Amino acid sequence: QVQLVDSGGGLVQAGGSLRLACAASGHTFSIYVMGWFRQAPGKEREFVAAIAWSGGNTYYADSVKGRFTISRGNAKNTVHLQMTNLKPEDTAVYYCAAHGPRTYVSASYYARNYDYWGQGTQVTVSS
Repeated sequence: QVQLVDSGGGLVQAGGSLRLACAASGHTFSIYVMGWFRQAPGKEREFVAAIAWSGGNTYYADSVKGRFTISRGNAKNTVHLQMTNLKPEDTAVYYCAAHGPRTYVSASYYARNYDYWGQGTQVTVSS
């Protein structure tokens, strides 16, 4: 089992920045990819970004490319999501997630392929 604790959300004005963190514990050796998803009220959970746990390859949704950066943290078993130039449409609950080995890289874009989830952290961007 893997436990994920995400943090760092808050209220920010449009154009501002926030940095989310996700700390993993437990059987972290089973993690191959860590990702971030978000869910706004009345909408489905959507992919934001992901990073390969060992090699550092990163993947982004088109809507956040150039604004968000996912990275491994200096602390062991942590992942960060640096969000800049935030827009009101970025408002959502953000969840970190992790999964083990999958056959295709594209699997990391879909929430159904993730095994473990954090509790979520609210990000609100005011206009």
